[in-house]
Amino acid sequence: MSDKSNSSARARLSQLLERQIVLLDGAMGTMIQGHDPQEKDYRGERFADWPSDLKGNNDLLTLTQPSIISGIHQQYVDAGANIIETNTFNSNAPSMADYDMEELVHELNYEAAKIARSVADEAMKNSEQEIFVAGVLGPTNRTCSLSPDVEDPSYRNINFDQLVSTFSEATSALIDGGADFILVETVFDTLNAKAALFAIDCVAEERKIDIPIMISGTITDASGRTLSGQTTEAFWHSVRHAKPISIGLNCALGAAELRPFLQKLSKISDCYVSAHPNAGMPNQFGEYDQTAAEMAEIIKEFGEEGLFNIVGGCCGTTPNHIELIRDVIADLSPREVPESPKAMLLSGLEPLEINEDTLFINIGERTNVTGSAVFRKLIEAGDYEAAIQVARQQVENGAQIIDINMDEGMLDSEGAMVKFLNLVAGEPDISRVPIMIDSSKWSIIEAGLKCIQGKSIVNSISMKEGEEPFIEQAKLVKRHGAAVVVMAFDEEGQADTFQRKVEICKRAYDILTEVVGMDPHDIIFDPNVFAVATGIEEHNAYGLSFIDACAEIKKICPGASLSGGLSNVSFSFRGNNVLREAMHSVFLYHSIKNGLTMAIVNAGQLAIYDDLPAELRDAVEDVILNRSPDATEQLLNLAPKYADSTSASVSSVDQDWRTLETNERLNHSLVSGVDTHVVEDVEEARLAADKPLDVIEGPLMDGMNRVGDLFGAGKMFLPQVIKSARVMKKAVAYLVPFIEEEKGGGVMQSNGKMVLATVKGDVHDIGKNIVGVVLQCNNFEVIDLGVMVPTEKILDVAEKENCDLIGLSGLITPSLDEMVGVAKEMERRGLSIPLLIGGATTSPAHTSVKIDPVYSKTVVYVKDASRAVRVAQRLMGEPDQYAEELASAHANKRDAYASRAKSPLRPFPEAITRKARIDMTLKAPAPLKPGITELSPSLEELHEFIDWMPYFNAWEFSGRYPDLLSDPVKGPEARKLWEDTQVILEQLMKEKWLEPKGVIGLFPARSLGDAIAVLKDDGTNEELLLHCLRQQKSREDLESNSLADFIDEKDDYIGAFAVTAGHGIDKHIERFEENLDDYNAIILKALADRFAEAFAEWAHKKIRSEFWGYAAEEKLNNEALIKEKYQGIRPAPGYPSCPDHRLKLNIWELLDAKKRIDLTLTESLAMWPTASVSGFYFAHPESHYFQLGRVDKDQVEEYSKARDESVDENETWLAPVLGY
Repeated sequence: MSDKSNSSARARLSQLLERQIVLLDGAMGTMIQGHDPQEKDYRGERFADWPSDLKGNNDLLTLTQPSIISGIHQQYVDAGANIIETNTFNSNAPSMADYDMEELVHELNYEAAKIARSVADEAMKNSEQEIFVAGVLGPTNRTCSLSPDVEDPSYRNINFDQLVSTFSEATSALIDGGADFILVETVFDTLNAKAALFAIDCVAEERKIDIPIMISGTITDASGRTLSGQTTEAFWHSVRHAKPISIGLNCALGAAELRPFLQKLSKISDCYVSAHPNAGMPNQFGEYDQTAAEMAEIIKEFGEEGLFNIVGGCCGTTPNHIELIRDVIADLSPREVPESPKAMLLSGLEPLEINEDTLFINIGERTNVTGSAVFRKLIEAGDYEAAIQVARQQVENGAQIIDINMDEGMLDSEGAMVKFLNLVAGEPDISRVPIMIDSSKWSIIEAGLKCIQGKSIVNSISMKEGEEPFIEQAKLVKRHGAAVVVMAFDEEGQADTFQRKVEICKRAYDILTEVVGMDPHDIIFDPNVFAVATGIEEHNAYGLSFIDACAEIKKICPGASLSGGLSNVSFSFRGNNVLREAMHSVFLYHSIKNGLTMAIVNAGQLAIYDDLPAELRDAVEDVILNRSPDATEQLLNLAPKYADSTSASVSSVDQDWRTLETNERLNHSLVSGVDTHVVEDVEEARLAADKPLDVIEGPLMDGMNRVGDLFGAGKMFLPQVIKSARVMKKAVAYLVPFIEEEKGGGVMQSNGKMVLATVKGDVHDIGKNIVGVVLQCNNFEVIDLGVMVPTEKILDVAEKENCDLIGLSGLITPSLDEMVGVAKEMERRGLSIPLLIGGATTSPAHTSVKIDPVYSKTVVYVKDASRAVRVAQRLMGEPDQYAEELASAHANKRDAYASRAKSPLRPFPEAITRKARIDMTLKAPAPLKPGITELSPSLEELHEFIDWMPYFNAWEFSGRYPDLLSDPVKGPEARKLWEDTQVILEQLMKEKWLEPKGVIGLFPARSLGDAIAVLKDDGTNEELLLHCLRQQKSREDLESNSLADFIDEKDDYIGAFAVTAGHGIDKHIERFEENLDDYNAIILKALADRFAEAFAEWAHKKIRSEFWGYAAEEKLNNEALIKEKYQGIRPAPGYPSCPDHRLKLNIWELLDAKKRIDLTLTESLAMWPTASVSGFYFAHPESHYFQLGRVDKDQVEEYSKARDESVDENETWLAPVLGY
């Protein structure tokens, strides 16, 4: 560490934080990408012969290109950063295992810290600027809380101890290299973070030093949860034990999207708060478009609101972003740190705060093998699925914490505890509550602590073995971040009198708070509940001594809570459940009045004190409070009277939903998406209603309104909503004939009428269809005109049908101009209907800059289906206010776009001279089978090549597959979608609903400057020219790539392909839609898209291994194929390396795709059928995908000349990449 840092990094940073908002640096990865390092750069000399690919291993550049890393640090220091982060995001064993480089973990962290330390120290020599080095511990590429195996949710591909080991090694190296503190960042699985915090504490204790910690979590989407399912508040509760210098949020979201979660964190955190969001949300190419000025303006608002103490940037941010943020925060005051809450802060996926005002806490007791014979038998039989249901029932019955105990002599108790906790983690309706790990064996408790991401409770520790082991165990509990139950048990035995209970608890309290340093609010005393009414006289006082001890312990141990095992008190009456429930009720009533915070109870079997029969309550109170010498005998005499009853108070209600009232059954069907009984229930409702329409406008719309509310609140997911729509459509279809028959049947009132269309030339409609269904679920009437709809038809229908809204969708680039054309025509016709814009190719910037200016009425960009409802509701409910807001937002975006700082582009002649130097001695040999080949693989062959992640993305599930299926929040619904998908998948494969057809070709080729001359295979000996575009990025260290660079000037080859899985789909889509089954229709369309992409992957493998044959020995699995680990590329027109869609025309000319496989192009060059893919094959080992970026007018003019076309025409097709 530097001389300055030796004066205590914590003290220096704290002093700075008291004075000002501290500036963190920006994205390391974004800056590295700007250097565009290639494989050889990553390897350097040291790793030139490393057996696996190293491109993308950014942390390795610390060793092979240290000047790049130090240069990036310097740029951020120059921009004003007070904290620079080491280049160690992936410098851990799991992440480095992808490159077989686990042995480099120490060196990578040490050298990265040294580089940052050197830059910081050098800068501080010549400046008053305080600069700190944050040693970064990234999240790793694995999740300790979630299973990667769909078939086994209890499986983990990494464990807590492995994480602690690698984080300990990294922490030691970072400190040795000069880091001032450790930043545990981008936390998407809190258990991973807890392992990091555990490791840091171990290193600090071992070295006897103070290691300050910053923690930053990642909220993955608008649901407000981490990837592992925790809310912001639950996350804070889980890591607060580390006493970090700051807690914050970074990555995944832009600043605007981060606001509500940062507000929450700022309000609840009793330490400094940090934020380093992304530069907005990524566009369809994964790039970040938010300018430094736009981001700085949002950050300024956060600062004015007092939300943070430390601010910087994550993905997409640059020194320019940091510099502008520095300027806007310069005069702002830092956030004031609130006082620490006087409460126990626990968490599962959701927070649980227990303070003086909290009502009694029920701890579910049935997941305990020593207390429940049913549960024990399930665990012994290995029936964990049924055992999980026991836990679920406890939570459903009101347990706010669940106690889990596996102490059984015939069990592998430790293994059972780990497996059960892992399974619980995959059940969000259970794991939302905190867990109490219950065992008499410390090894089982410790194993349990290593499985839980939330803040749990250990049950229990005591001083029965003396103070030394008690202190040791308490320190480990604290290190794991758990609360702890302390039994009133010392070296002399269990406390059974009032005096002993109080004395032992006070002694333990003093040790825990003064020696161990535990927060008093994390201490729970159990003063021992013993059985009463046993017939032994000295036992008669057990109940009262516990109750009295509660009051005294609360008084002399401030902050501590009290608990007890409730079932013990009634043990003498086992077998008589009514009596036991009554005893529990009375005992709790009096204990709670004296300060009992919580107790282990069967949450579904608690009698209500006031509902107990008077004679029973009085007899029980005599026993519990020891009010009469003959109390036990009196209760025994009364017991037979209640022996045959099922409950001491009210009978349990039959929860079978089919027994509910008709309207409630309809509500259940709609919310659950179950259509089995909907027709009979609708008929029953119709017979009871005055008019058939009343059923729609009453119970059916009530149900759909609830669906809309749940979806809007993030409590339902798209597949559920689509299922609900299916139920609604069946119900309405049944009622329509009755409505038409009835004179004066009335017209159903809707929230508005909307015409939806995919614009002319575009054939993509899955997203549009989903928006339509979601709007229908919210009582909007939707007229869906389908795909390739001309402007005239869209507007004619809108006028004829008196539509309130018009929605346009598009996926390909030319659709953007079509949308502008629709807006212009709306203006010409003098329409005033709001225009909604959506689809993968659209963006807020394009909507504001290109569409809004040509239409004087309301224009709004809609990102996805989840936002469509709120937009439509506001357009209908508050049109004037919303129009004003939108107009202002559009103007701001236009101003930001106009004033954005554009990096200068390299002149085109210079770009040509800076072309990539490709070693053509390495080019692939001539193909084994040149020419054109038609392909017709089976669906079974393609199935194994499917990449499922985009399938779930189409349903608006964010996250990676298969981890998504075990996501605590989204997992249950994702798994239901998966199961429904498998049903359709099995049927379509068995009955061959789809007919895959493809054509590939391998042709002699040569490069001609920025074009590729391809020899056609039609016997004419003619060459076809493929015109390519070249990068014009101006950075001195960057080459200017063009696809033409990957082809030799002579004797080379290129491939082309066009494949489809869309033939045969239409009749099945029609069948589903006729049956009002949008859900399965959308599943089928999305599956066809997946099969098309799988076909492209399968065909490319055939090319490499058979037709071209340059990689005949390739042995890559599907995961490796998805990660593009193979040699060569297959760029597609319309994508980043090849943005001109018109190259599809060249592919069609080369392959004769229309004639051979009946695959056509629309006038906007979308492929029909929709489920199709086309592109080129490049085989050179140095060929790679690249982002073309912006091109300047000098290149467009040359490109137009080469194509013998006007500049205007080319500017139309290249509009998204124009840099002028």
